[in-house]
Amino acid sequence: MNNSEIERLLRLAERPSRYIGGEVNSVRKDHSRCALTVGLAFPDAYEVGMSHLGLQILYAILNNEPSVAAERFFAPWPDMERLLRQTNTPLVSLESRTPLHRFDIVGFSLQYELSYTNVIAMLDLGGVPIYAEDRDNGNPIVIAGGPCAFNPEPVAPFFDAIVIGEGEEVITDITRTITAGKNKGYGRKDLLASLASIEGVYVPSIHRNGNVIKKRLIADINRWPVPDKPIVPLMQAIHDRVTLEIARGCSRGCRFCQAGMVWRPTRERAPDVLGSMAEQMLCATGYDELSLLSLSSGDHSRIEHLLTMFMNRYNERKIALALPSMRVETLTEALIDQIKRVRKTSFTLAPEAGTQRLRNVINKGNTEENLITTTRRVFDAGWRSVKLYFMIGLPTETDDDLAGITDLAYKVLQEGEKKRQVTVSLSTFIPKPHTPFQWHGQINLEEIRKRQDFFKKTVRHRNINLRWHDGKMSLLEGIISRGDRKVASLIMAAYRQGCRFDGWGDQFRFDWWEQALKESNISIDDYLRERETHENLPWDHIDCGIDKAFLIEEYEKSRTGELTEDCRFGTCHHCGVCDQEHRIILASDLADGRAETPPSLPAQKIRSDSDRKFRIRFAKREAGCLLSHLETTSILIRAITRSGVSFVFTEGFHPHPRVSFGFASPVGTESMCEFADMHFRNPPDDISGWIEKINDVLPAGLEVLSINELAAGEPTLSSAIKGYRYAVYLPEEALAGKRTAMEDAIAAFLARDEWIVTREKKGKTTSRNIRSFVADLSFNEDDSSLSMTSRILANGTVNPWEILKNVIGIDEKTAKLARIVKTAPIMAGTQEK
Repeated sequence: MNNSEIERLLRLAERPSRYIGGEVNSVRKDHSRCALTVGLAFPDAYEVGMSHLGLQILYAILNNEPSVAAERFFAPWPDMERLLRQTNTPLVSLESRTPLHRFDIVGFSLQYELSYTNVIAMLDLGGVPIYAEDRDNGNPIVIAGGPCAFNPEPVAPFFDAIVIGEGEEVITDITRTITAGKNKGYGRKDLLASLASIEGVYVPSIHRNGNVIKKRLIADINRWPVPDKPIVPLMQAIHDRVTLEIARGCSRGCRFCQAGMVWRPTRERAPDVLGSMAEQMLCATGYDELSLLSLSSGDHSRIEHLLTMFMNRYNERKIALALPSMRVETLTEALIDQIKRVRKTSFTLAPEAGTQRLRNVINKGNTEENLITTTRRVFDAGWRSVKLYFMIGLPTETDDDLAGITDLAYKVLQEGEKKRQVTVSLSTFIPKPHTPFQWHGQINLEEIRKRQDFFKKTVRHRNINLRWHDGKMSLLEGIISRGDRKVASLIMAAYRQGCRFDGWGDQFRFDWWEQALKESNISIDDYLRERETHENLPWDHIDCGIDKAFLIEEYEKSRTGELTEDCRFGTCHHCGVCDQEHRIILASDLADGRAETPPSLPAQKIRSDSDRKFRIRFAKREAGCLLSHLETTSILIRAITRSGVSFVFTEGFHPHPRVSFGFASPVGTESMCEFADMHFRNPPDDISGWIEKINDVLPAGLEVLSINELAAGEPTLSSAIKGYRYAVYLPEEALAGKRTAMEDAIAAFLARDEWIVTREKKGKTTSRNIRSFVADLSFNEDDSSLSMTSRILANGTVNPWEILKNVIGIDEKTAKLARIVKTAPIMAGTQEK
């Protein structure tokens, strides 16, 4: 793919950092030296996909194979999709900008039903036939995996093969099978037949007439300590931190929870493995937060040991800990005390239901007293807010259960002082395949609205923030999640209507989905209705490891509110998942054979009274100029952290490094003179070596040029820098026949004392005089460029784009294509011209 064409599109994109690539720890291989190429496709925005641990795991495993090149694709945001279609440009990978259709395998991660229209869009944009039956030997093998694959039928027509279960082992089986087939000269039909023989791989064109596909399962996740070097996103991801999976699976047995059923049995990582993984990932990324991930982090049998171990190691480095998924009864005082030592990360607690009766129905296993005690501990420890997560529309729900949610919210609020905040988040219950509630019906849109209206009337307190998931999205999710192969026509019709990013509120178009429902002749009631336990279900040919008899038994027990205890602490319930190879693995059982405390790197010797201030000058060139100010700030701080130098931190609730950056350059501005002042505790004596270390871990396009220590009393950046010099290289379309008019416009501008510019933003109109911000402006015939010197005054400054649009008269799209280079600062006391 022509890089200049891509660069042109990036300059026109709303968020170009989604498409740049070249991130720290990303891998680019020479395709000609690899036997197989794999495109890892995530059907959502870059910032969502880069938060997903599964993508990072597969990327690491595949690229650890010398003969395999794995590269990433994300769904382009609507503005970029329009640009790609307008210019007839294919969807390309981040690493090598190779079109999707040129990969041997394209693998999609199916995390959410409302991302399915993005799957079709990515195939279409990538030049790959949408339907599997339309692909020939010249097309990639298109596969999928992830939690949504446990009911593959709604998307089966789009995929050649679908992986059921965990991917660490099976992805290598797939790549080696395809490589061997290619070497033997196999065509598509023979390659698919080979894939169909792999356990856990469902090939819709072959597996028919009652073939049962058994999920793939990793016996011991301690043997898979990946990723050790996660890719660090260029833009802020949804979860912008190191994610450390401390356990997989859950045996609590919540009857609504698909993840708790399909990812059984519980398998914990041992403390020494986790300690080594955490150190490697933090050192490889420079992150300042470590998230301990599992379906219920507090259930890890060594959780208090883990938190104490990590905080003792990382407290000095101000690395915070987060437990993103906590049951109310597992959040002990000891855990809270450890978490708050660095930074008070957020707490989300999930009572799920408002009354004990309904909590027993869903087998939640905790009480109102657990919730009140836990929130009291959280507030007493200094937190100002908590989030509570509930579901509406649960089986057997009554008005009393709804009122119980309101009562609980007010009781939790009473545990805090006046300034405490409680957020109540409501989502609609969706019956999921392979759960005891898979036979229950889902409430319709009218019932969803009634329940939401109930809470609008009963929750009326300024310190209780009420939120709910869009009921229309829940309706569609319910149709698709329990859908059959006919639902594929609905997804295709919605795609043709223009549906994309349906899980994003600002992009969701229910009216288009309604039209798609009519076109595909899909009856909503047929898919939301209650099922009989003897009915054939679309996903019956998928074996997730749980016996159907166990699910029916749990379904019947829910009718009377009978609880089923966690099998880790009681007797086996014969759910069917454990066998000689696969069983529950608890870290507490592994402790005797493993070191209790993992080896740590030598502690940094940091003088608590040391505080030295340095001024850093750095450049933003090529792709680096497309990073925003915030993105650049985060990247530079992480790179310096990786160089082994400790920042001086602020005090207070959320300590952060003491840094200040110079005036922010607009996205798209190249620069040789970006500045930042930073405070360090242990800077090295070898400054040139330090600069080299930092540059080694910066992404392409960013480079530290100099680091100089500042003496006490030296002026701040805002006082020292009074303006900048710019060179502006105009695109051809801006120059054609317009040179004279351009020179006249510049002369007119310089002759005036005022040049008023009016702009609208968020419904407000503002006016300002931009003439005072420009010290010099001229046109250079030699290279057809503009030279500009700006001033930074008390009321702001002006950037060259504003001059191009409001003085030269260039339209906004053409102005974005101009190459603008900030060449030098104007220091206080120096001449402007």
